[in-house]
Amino acid sequence: MNLHGFPRTTADLDLTIDLGALTPRALVSELSKAGFSPRFDDDEFIALTRVIPVVHRGTKLPIDLVIAGPGLEQQFRDEVQLQRVGARRVPVLSPENLIVTKLLAARPKDLEDVRELIASRASSLDHRRIEELLTLLEQALDQSDLVPLYRRLRDEATRD
Repeated sequence: MNLHGFPRTTADLDLTIDLGALTPRALVSELSKAGFSPRFDDDEFIALTRVIPVVHRGTKLPIDLVIAGPGLEQQFRDEVQLQRVGARRVPVLSPENLIVTKLLAARPKDLEDVRELIASRASSLDHRRIEELLTLLEQALDQSDLVPLYRRLRDEATRD
């Protein structure tokens, strides 16, 4: 959200990573050498959730490393937008894909973030694409609530 123009005092940082040939255990070992510590040591949790929770020892910033998989996550990685942060360019989810991930999480703050993104970018968002992605997720998860939720938030955001 910060890189999309909405300042947040975020509690953590979520990053999607491609492990390549590394195992999660090997990644944690390498990260440990670089100043990070696992927030807890649970191989079963990592296997089940595909999340490696670490903390940067110097800043105490918690980071959730989401292990990328095939399909939608690969598509999101292929569609990142490079944004300048200081002297570096970092890959960031497109606004459409960020909306989809926030709707999937559906925490109150995520839903507020969706409203803000829609309100500020309604005319430039690809609403059809968002609905297509949400429909695919509904089918994969055997749900039927994501598209209606998006439409409700879009209506609320564009009404104000």
